[in-house]
Amino acid sequence: MKKLELSEAIGEVLGYDITEVDRKKNYKGVAFKRGHVIRAEDSEVLRRLGKNSIYVWEGTESEFHEDAAARLLAPQIAGKNINYDDQPHEGKVCFYADCSGVFKVDPKRLEQINTLAIPSLPTIHNNFPVNKGKQVAAFRTIPLTCSCEIIDQIKGLLQEPLISVLPYKIKTASILVTGSEVYSGRIVDDFTPVLTKKLKQQGVKVNFSTVLPDIKEEISAAVKKAIMISELVLVTGGTSVDPDDVTVCAMKEAGVTFQDQGNPIQPGNNLTIGRASEVPVCAVPAAALFFERTALDIFLPRLLTGDVIKREEIVRSGHGGLCHFCPECHYPICPFGWGDA
Repeated sequence: MKKLELSEAIGEVLGYDITEVDRKKNYKGVAFKRGHVIRAEDSEVLRRLGKNSIYVWEGTESEFHEDAAARLLAPQIAGKNINYDDQPHEGKVCFYADCSGVFKVDPKRLEQINTLAIPSLPTIHNNFPVNKGKQVAAFRTIPLTCSCEIIDQIKGLLQEPLISVLPYKIKTASILVTGSEVYSGRIVDDFTPVLTKKLKQQGVKVNFSTVLPDIKEEISAAVKKAIMISELVLVTGGTSVDPDDVTVCAMKEAGVTFQDQGNPIQPGNNLTIGRASEVPVCAVPAAALFFERTALDIFLPRLLTGDVIKREEIVRSGHGGLCHFCPECHYPICPFGWGDA
């Protein structure tokens, strides 16, 4: 790139996009695109934009223009169910979810790429639920040019795609409400409508639901049935540490295995995630009735993709796992659950 005074730049080829910002018109866009041949009549506009001198392109074999770098690296950054801009805009390529699901990024490699200082590659949080079309990342080089050496280092970190989206695949669920007080009718079953609504928002149909007394054998039999006919099973009631809470024991007798009981997140720390073969089975605590968002909301999207949540991930979820209990909830656009995603 060569710097020229405006008076010397007439007839030269602009080496980068020049942005115009007009706060009165609420506008931000490209005033002059890279490749524009500078004319005498452009001088007044360029000065108004604060450009008394500009850079013209003098490419060498040892460097990449920001647009060329973005075009080269975008296909290597993008993995499954990710699409991206056909052409850079102001040197930047944006990436988008190509389906609804859970966004995935390798945080360690992302950090290594951004450590190189030249690239700017921000993403949304790992494991963030997304709808099709949601922007999930953006890439550009911070200077107008980038050395081939830096490009090669970035390519070395992109032997595998960096970002992807796991699509939702679970479409059916069972809801088993336990508790003799609900079974007898002394207390109204509020759990089924709450969970049904939550699942419907994710495109999941409840194909089996029932209310059961606190009898271990009956709960166990219902869990076995649910596992046979649904792709996800949610069991409520009796998930705390009270001596007469038999739900988790009944789930174990039905063949459900748990890595741990509970999780660090509050509210919802008694949510227990298990599996019976390939079917995720969760013990859902009463917190899901009383709070708008709980541990269930954090883990449910991943369960619906078939993603296996590891014990160490559950342990780390304590960082950022305390709800702020805001007067108006904006989850998931909030810190809850994303401290160590």
